[in-house]
Amino acid sequence: MSLPHALLTSLLEKPCSGYELARRFDKSIGFFWHATHQQIYRELAKMEEAGWVSSVEVEGGRAGKKEFAVLDAGRAALLAWLHTPSEPLHLRDGLMVRLRASAVTGEAGMPEELQRRLALHEEQLAVYRAIEQRDFQGTLSKEARLQYLILKAGIAYEEGRISWTREAIAELQSAQD
Repeated sequence: MSLPHALLTSLLEKPCSGYELARRFDKSIGFFWHATHQQIYRELAKMEEAGWVSSVEVEGGRAGKKEFAVLDAGRAALLAWLHTPSEPLHLRDGLMVRLRASAVTGEAGMPEELQRRLALHEEQLAVYRAIEQRDFQGTLSKEARLQYLILKAGIAYEEGRISWTREAIAELQSAQD
């Protein structure tokens, strides 16, 4: 996935300023694709130069505030990207390497880190569950059902990490006994 495609998606949902886009991004796509506000602004400039988006200065806003909208070339680029195959995500987590190192060194000093990770996954699951309760009750439109499907992937991920982390904590505790 690339940041430009994530930004095009957000702008197709609602044209807005770079600041508003960055804030919306943090609360939606940002759960699955991280980008700093600086990266977003740099990418918007590149996309405007490429003819994918246009901007107009917002009257009555702060000096230089622009609102961005997707142009036909940007929509075409997003549609082409939608039909391009992609590889599944490969797990890349330093914790897994640390556990391997713990196994070969006999050093089992990771319970604190696992407890910390467990708390982080439980917090994120609570955020996702709150979004689920707030936004996905009752009859949903096709767009909302697809968005809910994305949220369900996040929920399943966090539930899986919670389950695995609890198992890892139990295993480390039994190894110390």
